[in-house]
Amino acid sequence: MILGLSAHTFTIIHVLISLVGIVAGVIVAFAMVQGKSVPGWTALALLALILTSVTGFFFHDPTFTPAEGVGVISLVVLAVAVIALYFLHLTGIWRWIYVIAAMVAIYLNVFVGVIQAFEKIGFLEALAPHQTEPPFVVAQVIVLATFVVLGFGALRKFHPRAA
Repeated sequence: MILGLSAHTFTIIHVLISLVGIVAGVIVAFAMVQGKSVPGWTALALLALILTSVTGFFFHDPTFTPAEGVGVISLVVLAVAVIALYFLHLTGIWRWIYVIAAMVAIYLNVFVGVIQAFEKIGFLEALAPHQTEPPFVVAQVIVLATFVVLGFGALRKFHPRAA
């Protein structure tokens, strides 16, 4: 039981929150590359990404795992993004700090999503059972390259008007 839910139910909720965060995050990333601000999607993405990291800590493991390390990094980066956006209103250097923090947070969740896909989806697991094989590495390199390109594009184009 996790928070009064069966482990299976809690896992489904965690995965759904994660997918919402990834989808909303990708929408936000592409909007920033186009120089657009999408406040509703941004709030949804940030909330879902925060909830994904927080709920991830409820899965019991007696040792500190790499997944928990990613969760800690994600929460720190998300805190920076929230502060830059909602408290410092993207003024001055906070615009590019926000863009980088948002892209890193979205990337980390997609990165974990790829790991989970290769662990849980049969045909992907067969392609890379140890997650060191070329299909897994290529998938992760593509994800990283995509977010680097999106990040540079967003840094160049995303200049929301001051409120």
